[in-house]
Amino acid sequence: MTVGNTDSIGHALIEFLQLQTQTTLHRLYVRPSASLAILRLLSPLERQLVMSLLWLELPIETRSIGSWVTPDGRSPYEAALKSLASLHIITGSKEQIGLHTSFKTGLRSGLTGSGDVETFGRSVQFVEYSVDAPLSPEALDSYALERWDTILHYMVTSGTEQVAAKPSEGVLYLLEHSGLMSSEQGRRKITSAGFQFLLESPHTQLWVFMLSYLRMMAERDDMDMVDILGFFFTLAMAQSTQQYSSATLSPTQMIMISDLRDFGLVYFPMDSILAFQPTRFAVALTSNSRSVMDEDADRSQGFVVLETNYHVYAYTNNPLQIAVLNLFVSFKARFPNMIIGTLTRDSVKKALVSGITADQIISYLVTHSHPQMKKNNPIIPVTVQDQIRLWELERHRVKGQDGYLYKDFASMNDYEVVVKYAKELGVVLWEYPTKRMFFADASGRVPIRNFIERRTAL
Repeated sequence: MTVGNTDSIGHALIEFLQLQTQTTLHRLYVRPSASLAILRLLSPLERQLVMSLLWLELPIETRSIGSWVTPDGRSPYEAALKSLASLHIITGSKEQIGLHTSFKTGLRSGLTGSGDVETFGRSVQFVEYSVDAPLSPEALDSYALERWDTILHYMVTSGTEQVAAKPSEGVLYLLEHSGLMSSEQGRRKITSAGFQFLLESPHTQLWVFMLSYLRMMAERDDMDMVDILGFFFTLAMAQSTQQYSSATLSPTQMIMISDLRDFGLVYFPMDSILAFQPTRFAVALTSNSRSVMDEDADRSQGFVVLETNYHVYAYTNNPLQIAVLNLFVSFKARFPNMIIGTLTRDSVKKALVSGITADQIISYLVTHSHPQMKKNNPIIPVTVQDQIRLWELERHRVKGQDGYLYKDFASMNDYEVVVKYAKELGVVLWEYPTKRMFFADASGRVPIRNFIERRTAL
């Protein structure tokens, strides 16, 4: 067995699945749609191991499967086994190895079309169910992008003078719960984590949001994690051009579907949930294929020109991109397809106060730089980068730290003994031996006081 590219970072959902209990995972694996979707999440080497073991009725000797591996592939092979074991996909001992019965049963059913096929969703004909005709692919993509852009645009403009459409209360709660936004005096504003979120690829953004949603749902006692994950995998294996009946959904999944509509993952008319239609957002959850989000992002890549005199020219009419730039650029003029502005001390410090870092501003400018800018090395002028970082340093000239000042020691010996003990604790922040004074962190107050009292009692 030779090893291909196994250095790629594992899918974000894998880490979440590894945190689930063995019972939860085995209940999930018996669903054909879940097993098949999880297979798509695995690395190439892990998939190869699974498929090699899938049709074996009995476990295989570890020595036999180890003979398939070349010397260079030994380390990736052992890492793949460890990963599969953490997901409770494989079972066995040092002598034998095989797939767990639940995963084997679910994956076999998924590949052969047998078993509980309704885990893939029950498709409906709108004529039979008296529901609206399905949206066209173009209309569905437009709907999904509109929902997602509403969330991103609100993140950027909330707390500013700009006005944007407000997402649902469920979305707003999730934005705060995930740390992407914070609320101060009733006003929400984007956090440093939220701005970093905007720098990620659309597919990564979607999964950051979905994992935050999964963690939030896991905290609720009335929600079944198997139903939650099972519905995600059902959507991931669905077809965006097909409508599916809601009759097969559990109570947990009926709660989820309204939330997922707000995220742009599914569509159904507001006045009826008889049937729903997954968008390409949902179908791309466990796929490496490009989603409509990535395609839309590609069309808007590379629009910023930044000069050494801090003038910014943004060739865009995208409201979201304009709103992001407005976080740290002072706009001077606006045309139908271009924005002219300047990076100023006040505009950058306004972003810094919101929790956005200098490196994040520079990263955004590099990521969205115009193709002509990308010919430069470095892409962003060094003078501009240095100035942005200097503006950030202005906010950290003085750093406050709670602590206690120790002084008036009777002798230099007393001072040296106590300060030595404080240094062993690692709490000394400043010392002035000539004046027999030192300043220690507040965490060292009790042990230092006790040490002094023990010496005084001698």
